[in-house]
Amino acid sequence: MSEPAFTASRRDILKSVSAAGLLLSFSMPARAGAATASAGTRLNAYVLVGSDGLVTIRAKNPEIGQGIKTSLPMIIAEELDAAWSAVRVEMAPVDAAQFPVQVSGGSRSIPSSWDLLRRVGAAARHVLVQAAARQWNCPADQCRTEASQVIHVPTGRKLSYAALAPACGNIPAPDPATLTLKPASAYRIIGKPIAQVDQRGIVTGAPMFGIDVVRPGMLYAIYIKAPVYGAGVASANLAAAQAIKGVRRAFIVKGEDNIVPNSARLSRPSNYGAGFVPGVVVVADSWWTANKARDVLDIKWADHPTARQSTKGFAKAADAFFATGKGEVILKNTGNFDQSFAEAPVKVEARYHYPFVYHAPMEPMNCTADFRAGKLEIWAPTQTPQAGHQLVADKLGLKPADVTIHMTRCGGGFGRRLANDYMVEAAWIAREIGGPVKLLWTREEDVQHDKYRTCGFHHLRGGVDGKGALVALNDHFATFGQDGKAMYDSEGPTEFPWSFVPNIRTEHSLMALGVPTGPMRAPRSNAMAFVQQSFLDELAHAAGQDPLAFQLRLLGDMGKVGEGELTFVPARMKAVLQAAAKMSGWGKGPLPAREGKGIACYYSHMGYVAQVVHAAVDDDGTVRVKKVWCAADVGHTIVNPSGATAQIEGAALDGISQALFQEITIVDGRIEQSNFGDYRLMRINEAAPVEIQFVRSDNSPTGLGEPALPPVVPALTNAIFAATGVRVRSLPIDPGLLKKGASR
Repeated sequence: MSEPAFTASRRDILKSVSAAGLLLSFSMPARAGAATASAGTRLNAYVLVGSDGLVTIRAKNPEIGQGIKTSLPMIIAEELDAAWSAVRVEMAPVDAAQFPVQVSGGSRSIPSSWDLLRRVGAAARHVLVQAAARQWNCPADQCRTEASQVIHVPTGRKLSYAALAPACGNIPAPDPATLTLKPASAYRIIGKPIAQVDQRGIVTGAPMFGIDVVRPGMLYAIYIKAPVYGAGVASANLAAAQAIKGVRRAFIVKGEDNIVPNSARLSRPSNYGAGFVPGVVVVADSWWTANKARDVLDIKWADHPTARQSTKGFAKAADAFFATGKGEVILKNTGNFDQSFAEAPVKVEARYHYPFVYHAPMEPMNCTADFRAGKLEIWAPTQTPQAGHQLVADKLGLKPADVTIHMTRCGGGFGRRLANDYMVEAAWIAREIGGPVKLLWTREEDVQHDKYRTCGFHHLRGGVDGKGALVALNDHFATFGQDGKAMYDSEGPTEFPWSFVPNIRTEHSLMALGVPTGPMRAPRSNAMAFVQQSFLDELAHAAGQDPLAFQLRLLGDMGKVGEGELTFVPARMKAVLQAAAKMSGWGKGPLPAREGKGIACYYSHMGYVAQVVHAAVDDDGTVRVKKVWCAADVGHTIVNPSGATAQIEGAALDGISQALFQEITIVDGRIEQSNFGDYRLMRINEAAPVEIQFVRSDNSPTGLGEPALPPVVPALTNAIFAATGVRVRSLPIDPGLLKKGASR
């Protein structure tokens, strides 16, 4: 259902709030409490109190548009009791010793940092209180804090943090286990809608993204790769390129042998897809000049086995697998599916398909690197800077201490920037030329050299008994993999509704794939929800039941399913289903002709989300989404309601855009699409309003970047069925199938 969590261990917390010097060092080599020149006093790696009263808080995780650069400092500021109006936020340096798990992916930033950062803020507040108590010669329990001040309760005396910070240097750090954290009822910052700290800079075009980086004496590079992934360079006219005025260098990069783009994935986002592929590099005084060389290089590419692969070929292979009636690998086999399916009075059989999908970040891949005297410095828009740091050091044979990574803001990620291939390319080029260089991909390169969400094919069979219960379910999944092991986007054994059906068989058949793939917003779930929730809707209608009632009955009264992070609590899912139904007026009143509502739910990345979509289908088959209702349970606390609302709205609209328009197709191993002209995204005027309700539960807060995407796709296709009677089983949605009066 989701990836393993990036949680802060007790050791991480102890490192973050233990003494190493005179105060809270957070593993910093310099003595904590030492004043930063003309700036103030650094209390720890995260917090600096300025002499002017400003509190600077570092955000440790990459900002990819999800608002984490605001939310994480809010957590620290809350426990620090800082006045948010006087808080300044800056990106933390990339340093695993000081800042554990600098990753933005898998909706992990909040759950992995919630306890750690509260204790970071509480520890800093503790020493400020101790400093005030010493100055007033009073017990610390007579002091309280508010708005960047310590207040002596009996007398009302006040001291600002700015006045107290220089005196904190000789105060011992507290044991984090002894810190008393605020109750939610005392929050003044957490739970309040706060605008992103970079908002003004974004709307005014301030340089903060990777694409904006400029270094003195910087050159510009392009890295041309084969249309077929991993194909080598047979020949290239380098002399013609170097004859262009302003071109400094043109050279061939051999790359790595035996690149396997979809080999075994690690358990957390790391250096997947990190193969250094062959290509031709041009370095010039300007990016435009470098691109002129494309027309004269006359590159000939070597043959490659992936050139024999295609979208149509994969579909034929899936059909052949399904014709055998059995998968190559059995994932789960409980009860007796064949017998229960044969005996079921209501049977449904269907095939579902979803395509390869491009991540489509607005900022294409780029990286700036500077190599001098054996030292490498990089400015990168990456979701995994620590993994990128290690990757670059490994690929270039450098000591990690000789590589410095600077995080920039990312213009979108959606999982694409979990891979750091573009960092390796920029680093390699910088070493080759011995100076600063910016590598920038064109949009065409970004489309045609992505790490795609993989396509998939499902043959489903389900049986409902005479009492209306789902008693038999079979999913034969034709996907990609090798040696009996499916790739990253495969389904897992705890997928809903597998544990809720007494007779179930799930099985895989595997195909080879040479095109690189990787995690995409709500990995696995973004595809599996469409298949599973659409098929449950089919079963409900075939059995003559309301889809909501069918889902609630299936969820039943079971306490929980699974263990650890994969624990699925049916009661939480039932609560969001009922909330979404109530919000949307589910089942109330007739709708106009060719309009319908669909409902779906899904558990993804520890979040429980249910959505209802109201859609209209025009006579020409055009689908218009009129409204989305979303109920979400992501724990007891929403750190920043402004950011949380934006994440749900963005995820829902992203899912609808994928369902309506997005598809990557492969012919002879090459991607057919090249830009937004033939890879369609939703337009502003097509965006539907999204109404949101947070269903609070007694659980720690979890992330929101992903859980709201998976269920919106089947909610839409189920709405289309309610409007037209036509079942959508293949994405993207084909308007031709939905035309009024179309033969089916």
